[in-house]
Amino acid sequence: MTLETLKVERAGAVARVTLSRPDVRNAFDERMIAELTEVFAAFSPPDGTRAVVLSGEGKTFCAGADVNWMRRAASFSREENIEDAQRMACMLRTIDTCAVPVVGEIRGAAIGGGVGLTAVCDVAIAAEGTVFSLAEIKLGILPAAISPYVLRAIGARNARDVFLTGERFDAAEAKRIGLVHDVVAPGELADAVERKVASIATSGPEAVAAAKRLIDVVSGLGIEESFSVTVAAIAERRASEEGREGLSAFLEKRKPSWISGK
Repeated sequence: MTLETLKVERAGAVARVTLSRPDVRNAFDERMIAELTEVFAAFSPPDGTRAVVLSGEGKTFCAGADVNWMRRAASFSREENIEDAQRMACMLRTIDTCAVPVVGEIRGAAIGGGVGLTAVCDVAIAAEGTVFSLAEIKLGILPAAISPYVLRAIGARNARDVFLTGERFDAAEAKRIGLVHDVVAPGELADAVERKVASIATSGPEAVAAAKRLIDVVSGLGIEESFSVTVAAIAERRASEEGREGLSAFLEKRKPSWISGK
């Protein structure tokens, strides 16, 4: 697919995916949804990618749904709306389950679906002054497709506030309720993201992917229900080539191969 709404760049083992519709504040439409789905489905540790940075071109991360897209959707049949919503849900899940960590570089504004994109990032760092809102309710619609990820991040109690009022909130509040992990000065955002990416790069790439899967599965289980999953997970990692290398490196007081390249 020729990319029209995204820019994808690589610097070593780090990929950067930039929402690139600055004229509409990086609002998404059918095309961006399709491109995000395809691009994130392709990332995996075997291709050498260790982390993906998700950002927006210009001053705004993502203003949510494109007005023209919403206007078209208003004329859709129920079946067409279901198909459209399924594509959106698939895009979010594809980013959420991406085999490599996704670090969100959030600045300016994250509105509606932009909040959803923030929530599917494994780590989200926001610049001071960033504005957030789940404004769908003001239009008589719902933040439905993004709700599983936003609820996971902020919990049901906070969701009752931001879902029902549609009120705007700042980056400090986004951190307080769990939507973002850190808030930094605008001029420090790129460096903060780079530090997080560098930290990820010191971890075993296979273990990172396995940890993402483990979190996804275990978070939906009770403690006793999780026993078989967690026991199998640790046994598999200890017996893996990467696990043995990591333990040997620790005991031998050297860097593991995924850092040293040896």
